[in-house]
Amino acid sequence: MKKRVLMIGLAAMMATTFTVTSCSDDDFGVQASQNGVLTLSFSGENISSYDSLNIELKEVNTGAAITRTSQKLNSISIEVPFGSYKITVNGQVITTQMETVSAAGLGSTDITTLATNLNIPLYLKTFREDFIIEEVFFTGVKTTDNKNYNSSRYFKITNNTSKTLYADGLIIGQSEFLTTDDKNPTPYNINQNFPVKGVMVLPGSGQQYPVQPGDFIVIADNAINHKENTSTAYDLHNADFEFPSINPSLGQVDNPSVPNAKIIYTQMAYNMFFLHNRGFESYVIARFPTGENETTFLQNNKYNYTYQNSAGTITSKSAYAIPNFWIIDGQNNSIPTKFVHTLTAPGIDAGWASAGTVDNDATRYGKSVRRKVSGKMAENKNLYTDTNNSSNDFVKDAEPSLKNGISH
Repeated sequence: MKKRVLMIGLAAMMATTFTVTSCSDDDFGVQASQNGVLTLSFSGENISSYDSLNIELKEVNTGAAITRTSQKLNSISIEVPFGSYKITVNGQVITTQMETVSAAGLGSTDITTLATNLNIPLYLKTFREDFIIEEVFFTGVKTTDNKNYNSSRYFKITNNTSKTLYADGLIIGQSEFLTTDDKNPTPYNINQNFPVKGVMVLPGSGQQYPVQPGDFIVIADNAINHKENTSTAYDLHNADFEFPSINPSLGQVDNPSVPNAKIIYTQMAYNMFFLHNRGFESYVIARFPTGENETTFLQNNKYNYTYQNSAGTITSKSAYAIPNFWIIDGQNNSIPTKFVHTLTAPGIDAGWASAGTVDNDATRYGKSVRRKVSGKMAENKNLYTDTNNSSNDFVKDAEPSLKNGISH
């Protein structure tokens, strides 16, 4: 009798774990969905224990997401349907020095069997006393007659510290890859560097462009009053810096009173730095370490990689990559229906923001991604949320802060 009870209990447990193909005559050949159990374990340097971890599993093909929270455990088992998953982990850990700090990790796996084990390395988030990306306006606007206006985009970079910072020599990097497509390049290690297709450097001799605590700088694609071209655009004539442009089709006029950033690398014609207007890119700001400059960057940071293209053959490509230890802040963008992966190390940015919800969303124009305000600092300046997770730190589909011009 005991054996029978045990066998019935085991069968019931297995039935709750997975489903199998039905063998009835009525639905012969219909495949029911199958589930497996994914056991995640966590590890990381200088981590002694795990306080609270938020876990998201996103199925690559369907976009379906599963979220769980692990409390004070170094592993968790989750029942999930068969599929291919990207996994993001964010949370609080206890270091070997008994400090509670933020950490994050990324992973991926295919669930094709009843039991799968995966270790997720966690990395402590690095917060530097330097600039943050407060806002990226990449969507652009429509004109009054509903045509695309291919200008008036900008970066807004803020001093979120209590000390004076200098914008001189600040690097802005644009991702080589897209958050909506995984080419599985080889080699590729986001925990080491950030591959780029465009690099822009702000001018300055070292202390030429001071930024006070709580204040910001604007780097505009064209520092003019765009309202003179269409009432739907913005007045950016008093931006701090502007993108250089020699593309005649854009018709951009250089503002001689606004210093140009310098494009030291781009894959675009006419030496352009042009933002993806659907927001499928990631951006970083960085600084040259002592002994490094534009020349040494181009000499020492070539990134050669290969990937399998849609025809099934191998493509070889060259770009550049910014070492992670140069990066002071990063920000990923995507849309819910197309997101595949983040392009930064989880310690730099473990999430993403968006303007629009579907591909080619007509409602995205005139919307921005802006960092959330968490309080006030001296001089009544905004203090911004910074957890190195854009999913938490940024307002999606936000109203651009410079819609009515630049006001400090």
